[in-house]
Amino acid sequence: MEDMNGEYIVIKAKAQGVQVIGLTRGQDTKFHHTEKLDKGEVLICQFTNHTSAIKIRGKATVLTKYGTVDTDDER
Repeated sequence: MEDMNGEYIVIKAKAQGVQVIGLTRGQDTKFHHTEKLDKGEVLICQFTNHTSAIKIRGKATVLTKYGTVDTDDER
């Protein structure tokens, strides 16, 4: 069973088509889950025994217990 006490982050899309990609733990890091957010949508993500990293493509605001980060999307 996965650890349900993992840290959470909140991602709010500031543009259409923001991609959120979950990456696995282990010897080889692999994509295991993707979501696409429309402008204004919010996704709450959790780091677990299976998810070691989260990659965000597009213009978004990310809220963590460490503070808030805005992505730079120069595309």
